[in-house]
Amino acid sequence: MLLAMIPAISFAQESAKPWPELKAFHSVMSATFHPVEEGNYAPLKERAGELFTAVKTWKASAIPAGFKKKETAAALVELEIACGKLDKAVTAKASDVELKEMITNAHNVFHKIVGE
Repeated sequence: MLLAMIPAISFAQESAKPWPELKAFHSVMSATFHPVEEGNYAPLKERAGELFTAVKTWKASAIPAGFKKKETAAALVELEIACGKLDKAVTAKASDVELKEMITNAHNVFHKIVGE
């Protein structure tokens, strides 16, 4: 029975296309968004520029199979704009309330892309 499953296991691994730029962005997003949920804005303020750079890199990468290309490309543009505004707001020393709203918006756009 195990031998019969080998082709299925092999196919599943081939059909799952990793997207390294998505993973890199998610790493920065989670390290900045989740602390804000707990009232800690320091990681966001320290890494907003990195978040903006990560989304630009992600947007410039090829969209792998399994993602709706048109919708994903449009959402990446929206996410890039949101992260750019967030970076500028951090530089301008916007209030924590404003920053929370902006990072939450960017997080919601991210989840549109990944489908959660």
